[in-house]
Formats: sequence, C-alpha cells, structure tokens
Amino acid sequence: MDPLYILLAGVAVVISGIIVLKLHPVLSLLLAGLTVALLTPTELVHQFFISKGMSDAEALKMAHKSIGERIATEFGNTTAKVGILIAMAAIIGKSMLDSGSAEKIIRSMLKVTGEKRAPLGFALSSFFLTIPVFVDTVIFLMMPLAKAMGMKLKKNYLLLALSVIAGAVMANSYVPPSPGPLFLAGAMNVPIGLMIIMGILLGLCTITVGYFIAVYLNKKMDIPLRDAPDSKLEDIAALSQKEDSELPSLRWALLPALFPMVMICIRSGVEAFVKPGTALTPNTFINTFMDVVLFFGDKNIALISGALIALFVLIKQKKEDKKQLTSFVQNALMSGGGIILITASGGAFGGMLQQSGISQRIADSTSHFQMALIPLAFFITMVVRTAQGSATVALITASGILAGMAQHAHLSFHPVYLCLAIGSGAKLIPWMNDAGFWIMCKTSNMTETEAMKTIAPMQSIMGITGLIITMIAAWIFPMV
Repeated sequence: MDPLYILLAGVAVVISGIIVLKLHPVLSLLLAGLTVALLTPTELVHQFFISKGMSDAEALKMAHKSIGERIATEFGNTTAKVGILIAMAAIIGKSMLDSGSAEKIIRSMLKVTGEKRAPLGFALSSFFLTIPVFVDTVIFLMMPLAKAMGMKLKKNYLLLALSVIAGAVMANSYVPPSPGPLFLAGAMNVPIGLMIIMGILLGLCTITVGYFIAVYLNKKMDIPLRDAPDSKLEDIAALSQKEDSELPSLRWALLPALFPMVMICIRSGVEAFVKPGTALTPNTFINTFMDVVLFFGDKNIALISGALIALFVLIKQKKEDKKQLTSFVQNALMSGGGIILITASGGAFGGMLQQSGISQRIADSTSHFQMALIPLAFFITMVVRTAQGSATVALITASGILAGMAQHAHLSFHPVYLCLAIGSGAKLIPWMNDAGFWIMCKTSNMTETEAMKTIAPMQSIMGITGLIITMIAAWIFPMV
C-alpha cells in the first residue's frame, strides 16, 4: 500500500478518536499506531530498517517482529528520551509553585520588565534558554512561571503561555547546539559559528512575529488558567498574597531551574566544540573538576539534581514533614505520568509512520521538482514534519535529500540559507502525531482543540515568516 494512504488512515483515526469519539489521547494515538502498523506491508518495514544502517538479516528480523512488539518498542524509545525529564520537571515545577519560588521570580521579573512587557520577556528567555537546553525541558521549567504570572496579572494567560512556546520552538530549529541545527550545520558543511549567528538573527525575527500572533490570539480567544493536579489555582492565588519576606530569596528561587540549565549549557558547549576523549586542559585538577561538571550536565542527571534542589527549597520554606513530602511528590509524579503516557503514545504513532516509509515516499515525490532550492528545502521539511511528527526527523530527511543537490548546484548563496529554510519548514504543521505538541498542550492545560487553534497556527506562521526572511536575506546578502 502507498505510504501516503497509510498516513491518511492514521490521521483519520487520531482525529476521529479524539474529536469525534472523545477518546483519551493515549488510546487514540495507540489505535492510530496500530492502524498504521496493520496497513504497512512487511517489505516497507524491512526497507525502513535497512535505511537505518542495519544488515539485511537484522532488518528482516525487525520487520518480522509482532506489531505489538514494534509499537511497544517505539513507545519505550520515546519514554527513554523524555520519561525522566518529564517526571523530574513535574517535581521541579510543582515545588517551585508551592514553595513560592515561581512567585518570587515573577515579582523580580516584573520589576525589570513591567507588567506590559512581561510576555516579551518570557519569549526572549525561553528562546535563549533553548539554545543549549532540550526544548521540552525549557517548556516544562517555564510553564509554571507563566501560570504564576497569569495568576498575578489575572489576565493574558494565553499570551504568556504562547510566548514561552514561541521562543522555545524557534531556537530548537535554528540555533546550535540544539540537536537539529547542529546536525544541519554538519550535513551542509556550514560553520557552526555562522549557523549560531544567523540562527539567532532569524530566530529573533520569527519570535517577534510569533509574539504579535500570540497577542492577537489572546484577544480573540478566552482561554483561562485552569486547575491542574500539579498547580491548583487556589494555591497559586494564596502564594500571590504573601509578603516578600515569606517567599524564598531570589537565589534559592532560581536555583532549581538555573542549576540544571547551567550544567546542561556547559556540557552542550563542551560537546559542540571539544572532540570526545580530548583533554580540556593540561591541568589534571581542572580536568577532574570538569568531569564532575559534565556528569551533572547530562540532561537526566541535571533534572534529577534540579528536582532534589527544588524539594530542598520546599522543605526549607514550608517545613514539610516526611508524610506530606511523600504525598506532594506522588501528586507531582501523577501529573507527569499522564504527560509521559501521551508523549510516548505519540512517539509510538510517529514511529509506526516512519516504518511505513512515508519519509522516503515524500523524498521520492519531490526529488525532481524544478524549483528554487530554498523553497524546495522548506517544502520537503514541512511535508515530512506534518506527516510523521518529529521535527528532528524532518530536518535529517530534508538535509539528506538536499545536501547532494546543494553541493552540485553551484549555489548563488551560502548553504546556511538552506539550513535556515529547513529549520523553518520543521515548524509546520504541529499536530497530534507530534510528542512535542502533547507536551505543550498538557503543560499549558489547553484542550486539544484549543492547542490546534493557537499553537499550531502560531508555529506555522512563524515558520512561513522564517522562509520569507531567509529568501530575502539570500537575495540581498548571498555571502558568496
């Protein structure tokens, strides 16, 4: 069967399951993954695993695994990537809310930005934090702050939440050492420094557009700050009435989020610019110290450390006894567990789509298009992204198609513009087959319909804006 028909069948199951039958997203996504797997011939699965570098025998063995086992494997692979991050971030977020840390940070930010410019401050903060830090981690750590600010202002919660998302998703596509842009720079032989500079410039342009879209959507739609198991409105309201002396110091308030971010930043920088196995300095003591820092810079270790610090601040502030602390952590993990299940189910659905050969099918369909390379790069990435959900897979697929073309096409512009076009295409169109969509939807407490009406169009317009700016820049400043 043609992978495009398989894709359409999967899409139909997801949409009808969630919107029409009102099934829980976990069930709808798993049913969609099962549908895709049942419709995918064994030959296509075999070809997919061969394309991943497996030998013919290994690929054949994988292709003949049961459908249930293949779905479970993709479910588990997604959980391995984000499970600890989500669980620990849930503890950090709830601890920062309950200890008053989020309230302290909000009050301090308001002194700098003023209430009117607070959403812009959120957008810029999430953009620069996502450059070295995993995008989902930034959203997990900043969304509790958006909730606290929304309660503080008693308005504009949607604007605050969308500002966090706008900044984070654009840095994830444009600026190394984020994984996608880092891969693009290597595949297209673009210097990392140039990619960082151009990515930041384009990112700032697109999040400015995203901010104005968020302002517009905030005026058109009344999406309230809702109760959630990890952040009840009455608790946030009680914290907002406290005196400054009853809140943690700014140093302690920032530490649960700042420590993991700084550690991850340092590790990302070292991995980006230092070859593995190479000593950082001739000094043994400094090298040993840096080994410790790099250990804490692992994203999972960093988030576990942040969770422990957040709990320490909570105990220090509220004098929680052990029984209360156990109940507190259990509530936080219950909230995080739901997000893990939805995210992993989305990963299973996306994995089954990839095994259907949809990426290669799209690549073959677009290989002979006689159009300019920049919009072609955008178009290919957009279609792959929309089809199978993963922005990173879309980036890798598009770079694999275009790297050879770019090297032999005698470009009249620098290849960095192709990288930026691919990054822009990876923003279209986020929907229910994307694990990141569910993370943004559930951490912000939006319904699926609300997220499709807000997050999806905002990201898509930012991506299109990125393409337009990239084409203009390549024409005016070709850099060749």
